Amino acid sequence: MEKELRVIISGGGTGGHIFPAVSIANAVKAMRPDAKILFIGALGRMEMERVPKAGYEIKGLPIRGFFRPLWKPANIGVALDYLKSKWLAKKILKEFKPQVAVGVGGYASSAALGAANSLAIPTLLQEQNSYAGLANKTLAKNASKICVAYEGMERFFPAEKIILTGNPVRQALLNTTISREDAVRSFGLDPAIKTILLVGGSLGARTINESMLRHLDLIKDSGLQFIWQTGKYYSAEIAERLKGQERPNLKVTDFITDMGSAYRAADLVISRAGASSISEFCLIGKPVILVPSPNVAEDHQTKNALALSTRGAAIYIKDAEAPDILLQTAIETVNDDAKLKSLSENVLKLALPDSANIIAKEVIALAHSTH
Repeated sequence: MEKELRVIISGGGTGGHIFPAVSIANAVKAMRPDAKILFIGALGRMEMERVPKAGYEIKGLPIRGFFRPLWKPANIGVALDYLKSKWLAKKILKEFKPQVAVGVGGYASSAALGAANSLAIPTLLQEQNSYAGLANKTLAKNASKICVAYEGMERFFPAEKIILTGNPVRQALLNTTISREDAVRSFGLDPAIKTILLVGGSLGARTINESMLRHLDLIKDSGLQFIWQTGKYYSAEIAERLKGQERPNLKVTDFITDMGSAYRAADLVISRAGASSISEFCLIGKPVILVPSPNVAEDHQTKNALALSTRGAAIYIKDAEAPDILLQTAIETVNDDAKLKSLSENVLKLALPDSANIIAKEVIALAHSTH
């Protein structure tokens, strides 16, 4: 009889870390229903809410990011919290007794996987971006395997540990069976008209929103229709600015629950360049204009966008230029069927399907390598 499988998964901070973590957990569970999986996250961050909703237990650490510049006095408290978090993580690991620990990036993974290394528990890292994050770069030396989504990651990690797996994505997106017509109707729009979807992540993206607000006349006269996810953070302000304006070709919402239908409805998507979103566009072959957020660590979203745009798999627009040119570019692109077709074909070539299952097999193999 097989020994009970016990797995720690750690990381988070953003949906881009949490979706892959939950996908890996689900894939491990599908292969080994007996598996006991425990998540370790950062207190007060998104994972503390999202992971239990996905059906998994999570323990929180009082860990947070350092302030820039590093010599700020406030960082003394951050460093003390890190030491406390590593001590707590060690305590959790000793009680849970995992055979393997998985890190997906984010603050919590640096403490949890650091603790796993000190207890000689094998570790697997999953790096979503084309430019490796600080937590994963620091942990790579002691990792057994490093699963990546882009070629050329030997710049950051030991080549012999790297496996090109792609990023696990939300399974519901791939399982969507709704037709484009029904998807468009579900947003109260007309299936006969071309549709542009704008998403800025769950909190929204100020630049994408500003690009819309600045060109409301262009939207009105475009002969197109728009599904605009403003993000919860900006929804009240945008509702105020749109007050009293009838716009039948504009569906404005703070958050879209069914992204599968939203993607199916869209002829073209405008999005930030987070790793999870990009993996989704690759797998569903969706033409996309990427506007990377400039406010992320090591400007990794720009590097993600360039990894696609240099291959003709996406259109890249700088954040600073978006308010002026984004909407006009989107209108020209969506009206050019040949351009849409080539974007779709090129982005599909970059898809790495079945990522979660490939990573789950590696996790289980690593667990079996411990005695």
